[in-house]
Amino acid sequence: MNRITKRLQETRSAGRAALVPYLMAGDPGIASTARAMHALVEGGADLIELGMPFSDPIADGPVIQAAAGRALSRGVSLDTVLDILVEFRIHDSSTPVLLMGYLNPIEQMGWRRFVDASVDAGADGLLLVDLPPEEAEEMYPYMQNCDLLPISLVAPTTDENRLRLIAGVARGFIYYIAVKGITGAAHDFDMNQLQSRIEWIRRHVDIPIGIGFGVRNADIAAQCARVADLVIVGSALVELLASQKDETVVLQTAQNWISELSLVMGRE
Repeated sequence: MNRITKRLQETRSAGRAALVPYLMAGDPGIASTARAMHALVEGGADLIELGMPFSDPIADGPVIQAAAGRALSRGVSLDTVLDILVEFRIHDSSTPVLLMGYLNPIEQMGWRRFVDASVDAGADGLLLVDLPPEEAEEMYPYMQNCDLLPISLVAPTTDENRLRLIAGVARGFIYYIAVKGITGAAHDFDMNQLQSRIEWIRRHVDIPIGIGFGVRNADIAAQCARVADLVIVGSALVELLASQKDETVVLQTAQNWISELSLVMGRE
């Protein structure tokens, strides 16, 4: 069974939402990324979303754009990202890892080669922000045959016809973009509206639903955990890690922050 599917069955059985922190591969350092992933797991992360740096991340705000720029300046490539994942898997064979990024670098590498290499490295899912389901007719079935789950985005502007299309190809879970705009955007959450939207999506899909974009503190995470199956945190964590210079402090900061979120989300 795919690790994402297995873990979400476990969290659902435990009656709680899964906590999914996002980390940019190669930031704050290449050598420290796998260690940071382990620190996040120690803090209570259920899945890890590992960002693949790209020079034109259109869906990302300034914090993640800056992290991608720093990673690229260190020479991080797709091969580097997969090497980091291989290193992580040496000591952790159970925590699901979702790769998140953009299509252009993958097309340059060759998407079949990338999918095969990702599975070999230990990836469990792939989220490509700029790959709509209409353009993934060949790629999605190949991913599923390799047991690399294609994770689909649903936006606040998604209509019913498009949701039906997404529901037909989505596997693992639906990633719901909680706010209009880019990652890290400072918007106030209308939880009633968010809950209504999640309930609407549930009527069309039979897989778990995660909430991301704008989940910037423990209070918002706790509120999202009451209506969703997963809560994804990104920019706030990336910014927090970037503010620390010493690796020991970076790792402890990551673990402590995730522990705080895990606690308020109901993990014992």
